Amino acid sequence: ASFTLLCFRSPLVTPLIFGLLLQAPFTQPSTITQPNFVLLLADDLGIGDVGCYGNDTIRTPNIDRLAEEGVKLTQHIAAAPLCTPSRAAFLTGRYPLRSGMDAINDYRVIFWNAGSGGLPPNETTFAKILQHQGYSTGLIGKWHQGVNCESRNDHCHHPLKHGFDYFYGMPFTLISDCQPTETPEMDRAFRRKLWLSTQMIGVITLTAVLGRLTGLISVHWRTLTCLAGFSLLFFISWFSSYGFVRYWNCIMMRNHGITEQPMVTDRTTSLILRESISFIERNKHKPFLLFLSFLHSHTPLLTTEKFLGRSRHGLYGDNVEEMDWMVGQVLDAIDKEGLKETTLVYFASDHGGWLERQEGERQLGGWNGIYKGGKAMGGWEGGIRVPGIFRWPGLLPAGTVIDEPTSLMDIYPTVVHLAGGEVPQDRVMDGRDLLPLLRGAVAHSEHEFLFHYCGAHLHAVRWHQKDTGAVWKAHFVTPIFSPPGAGACYERGFCPCFGEGVTHHEPPLLFELSQDPSEAKPLSADTEPLFDSVIRKIGRAIEEHRRTLTPVPEQLSVSNVVWKPWLQPCCGTFPFCWCDKEGD
Repeated sequence: ASFTLLCFRSPLVTPLIFGLLLQAPFTQPSTITQPNFVLLLADDLGIGDVGCYGNDTIRTPNIDRLAEEGVKLTQHIAAAPLCTPSRAAFLTGRYPLRSGMDAINDYRVIFWNAGSGGLPPNETTFAKILQHQGYSTGLIGKWHQGVNCESRNDHCHHPLKHGFDYFYGMPFTLISDCQPTETPEMDRAFRRKLWLSTQMIGVITLTAVLGRLTGLISVHWRTLTCLAGFSLLFFISWFSSYGFVRYWNCIMMRNHGITEQPMVTDRTTSLILRESISFIERNKHKPFLLFLSFLHSHTPLLTTEKFLGRSRHGLYGDNVEEMDWMVGQVLDAIDKEGLKETTLVYFASDHGGWLERQEGERQLGGWNGIYKGGKAMGGWEGGIRVPGIFRWPGLLPAGTVIDEPTSLMDIYPTVVHLAGGEVPQDRVMDGRDLLPLLRGAVAHSEHEFLFHYCGAHLHAVRWHQKDTGAVWKAHFVTPIFSPPGAGACYERGFCPCFGEGVTHHEPPLLFELSQDPSEAKPLSADTEPLFDSVIRKIGRAIEEHRRTLTPVPEQLSVSNVVWKPWLQPCCGTFPFCWCDKEGD
């Protein structure tokens, strides 16, 4: 409306308009320089688990309040369907393939604190740019981007090397192995094979010894000794890592120092909340960035007694409701310090809910609403469409809903520009500044195409046809659900990206998401007149996109993800790693 008013030339109207423009909150972003940023990122939370996205049984009043007081994105897309690559994209504003943080193999995330892969030191995170702009930067919670490269204390992948002044949390990720009462989760199928192999070798060795003692077979004792030695070495080679997962991976750190090894899960939630509020209180007099990376709602679903049994969705629902309470506590801390008007708050999940995560009759993973698929599925919406909420009172219009394609990668340029920094010019950036869209200055997202990877394998591409409002999505590869028709890969536990567990489509499966968001009715040349032209347009976009890719070291190669004892963070003298400094 202000643009049409400028057409008037009356001397009475002009000063009136000028005065209104000075007062209009949504037209003067420069009135607040260098706002604070509180970025809240949930772990494995499905878009269907939140009240403001349609869930009417899990109570999330604080997240819902953010949406009421801010802007809700309904087509907010993760750059990857798993933790490590999605978070790498979030931190760098680039597809994880560009930094080597997506895998061509089945090891699609960081597996050990003592692996050598991780977010490369030459990547520039938004935290590093804000640090240079004078911000205090803190990361509380989950990292999962690696720790060391060549020695136990080089910390080349550590948060403090990537722009954070302060870190408290898990350098790894929460897994069921961290809870002694839970069934081990990490590499479960592979671990079973190792146990079976150990038992078979042991039986063979014992049979040979008994045969030699009874005279049934003629074997030299030296041969039997070598066989027994091999059996023992084989067992030690894998049990030294997998047998102590809780000690090697389930640790808490403050900056470079280990505070708990293994972590004491009963108090983890209260400590993370305490650290988050303390960071806000310590830095209230200067601009700050707080990245609160929740351990909720990843298994083993650490939930305090106060919230157990409160929800109508078992332990998972209890855990989500506790996380919502934590969000409320952080928002209250912002209000208490008088920072609400000068703080941009963002809430999202790193990817979709884990459909296959079950223990007997218990569903331990999230729900993705009307969207097909879930965690680990790079193409289907349920794996990559996540909640996305921004709140900045006075600058962003409250109660706004935007149904435009946006990405977690967009946080990077949005935050950097608001902080007065510049995005790197020496590399391809895939994120786009969201502020004009959030404030209503433009009607459409800058994204024309979004590329949906599963590991390093391109599974689908989204084309936003802005002149018509259509959102086309072509699937080139989809996982084979097991059992058939189940909607997930329950028999595997995870859907694969390649091999016998996927189907290649030629021509691709095509959907128009604005009409079919559940991806239930694939289009064809017979049912859609634009089918061929849409596929050609997407094909040209893929060619252009691939020309922007350059070879980089694979951070998730087998050699980088295996456990290396010389890289193991250790509170003590390796291998006697144990401490509880919080308890002390």
